[in-house]
Amino acid sequence: MEPTTATVGGAVLALFGGALLLWCAAEVRLRHRLRRRGVPAVATVVAEIDAHGELDSAPLLSFSALAAVGGPGAARCSEAVITRPRGHTPLRRPPGLVPGASVRVAYDPRRPNRVVLAVAETGRVALTDLLWAALGAGCLAAGAVLLAAVATR
Repeated sequence: MEPTTATVGGAVLALFGGALLLWCAAEVRLRHRLRRRGVPAVATVVAEIDAHGELDSAPLLSFSALAAVGGPGAARCSEAVITRPRGHTPLRRPPGLVPGASVRVAYDPRRPNRVVLAVAETGRVALTDLLWAALGAGCLAAGAVLLAAVATR
């Protein structure tokens, strides 16, 4: 392999792997924080135009989020939120997430459109996170090997 090709390929792989690892870490941290400190709610899966769930396997959720009116200690009112959950979305929508189904979620009270499914509602999230992290680490390692091979020539 030519040094220029190896350098560019190594740099691209290293950048992609590093970015993927950072994204995985940030996403996992956000989901864990939302599940620990988020406001629990019950959301309803909303029907959408894409009847087969092929465009986006993440369900469209509707729930009421409490919003503060005024300053601290003021009255609270609820606002309707329609959003998709963050995190694991399999290639095909799970059978429990059909339109009209109720699911437990946790949301960020400051940004109600940031919502995650409750742990009981998700499948093998840890396995999927591990696979994405392995892909990022593999790309980063391959890029580092290519760059090291060019540097030792």
